[in-house]
Amino acid sequence: MISRIDLRGDALPEGGALRDLLPRAEFDVEAALEKVRPICEDVRHRGTAALIEYAHRFDRVEIEQVRVPAEALRTALAELDPAVRAALEESVKRARTVHREQRRTDVTTKVVPGGTVTERWVPVERVGLYVPGGRSVYPSSVVMNVVPAQEAGVESLAVASPPQADFGGLPHPTILATCALLGVDEVYAAGGAQAVAMFAYGTEDCLPVNLVTGPGNIYVAAAKRLLKGRIGIDSEAGPTEIAILADDTADPAHVAADLISQAEHDPMAAAVLVTDSTELAERVEKELAPQVRATRHIEDRIIPALAGRQSAIVLVDGLDEGLKVVDAYGAEHLEIQTADAAAVAARVRNAGAIFVGPYAPVSLGDYCAGSNHVLPTGGCACHSSGLSVQSFLRGIHVVDYTRDALAEVAHHVVTLAEAEDLPAHGAAIKARFDWKVPQSK
Repeated sequence: MISRIDLRGDALPEGGALRDLLPRAEFDVEAALEKVRPICEDVRHRGTAALIEYAHRFDRVEIEQVRVPAEALRTALAELDPAVRAALEESVKRARTVHREQRRTDVTTKVVPGGTVTERWVPVERVGLYVPGGRSVYPSSVVMNVVPAQEAGVESLAVASPPQADFGGLPHPTILATCALLGVDEVYAAGGAQAVAMFAYGTEDCLPVNLVTGPGNIYVAAAKRLLKGRIGIDSEAGPTEIAILADDTADPAHVAADLISQAEHDPMAAAVLVTDSTELAERVEKELAPQVRATRHIEDRIIPALAGRQSAIVLVDGLDEGLKVVDAYGAEHLEIQTADAAAVAARVRNAGAIFVGPYAPVSLGDYCAGSNHVLPTGGCACHSSGLSVQSFLRGIHVVDYTRDALAEVAHHVVTLAEAEDLPAHGAAIKARFDWKVPQSK
């Protein structure tokens, strides 16, 4: 059901050579660009009419309008299962607790007497939040996108999620209910690349946004790449990933369950176990079969994901080698199930989020840990972070100098301007003084 990669016995290669040995899904965003380009251009020129046409073509639904009526949001919340509402409210509460602490404060630095630089943190004015709606329904993604944006102080939020044939062309009612629960009243029945284009260019119904966040399929990722620059994006999130670094203290039933939990997302989902214990590897393999048989989405998601080239059990000589492997892999989700797991986790450099010990599974982070589950995939955790309050803030430097403070450094500015052959830069300094620029002592 899952392959093995044996990296024992020889010194592990460095950098890209090691990354090339590790399992990874094929996710060719570049190839998808040419498919999404005409869609985005069509939305740019025809607006809502194009969105309605694509809802029919791609989602097999007939809709007359793209914006979800306010009454549909209120109804969805009123009819939401009380147990689901209670779980969502707890998820929101914990997410707010964590994300509120991330809000940065302005800092003013006195460089010299009369000269200061202040870093102001200003929220993005308007944000488009994408919530996927293909194989599953993801109200948790509404929470993970909306809460940090709200805590950052974003004033204008819009959510897009694909129209569903089963619900009269509206997004899934649990998505609508979660938006209403969070106070978001601007919701659109639009999915895929066309939703990203709607946010980027605007339509008759939807004003353009400054930033688009949220996970999606390869066409959403391609549209985000295509339109990056016109809009800011969080990341080009690909298929979900879990890596587990485990030793012989790990419970094989826990490890198998956690691998399966991510495999059920998508046939391209990645599930990777890195261990120095052959016994654990064998016991996990034995656990997988009965646990898979006992769940859903077996043939269409879980088995293809576990059997795919993106999933494997990686055998290493020891914990140090295991850490090198998981750092090279840069997993979206990394579980540490070893002795002294907290100390091991502290040595990890590259991961979207780290889950420490046997009682912090990825599923907890998906819903109710308080952390954010919109995380970098495809090895991007080596250079990128997950969604946070900071994602919705911009740092602006405010420079405030008096005449005396400028005079003190003016000759250095003039010298550097002339060194770069930009004499007008220096002239802009000299124009402020009626005498020769004084030299500092």
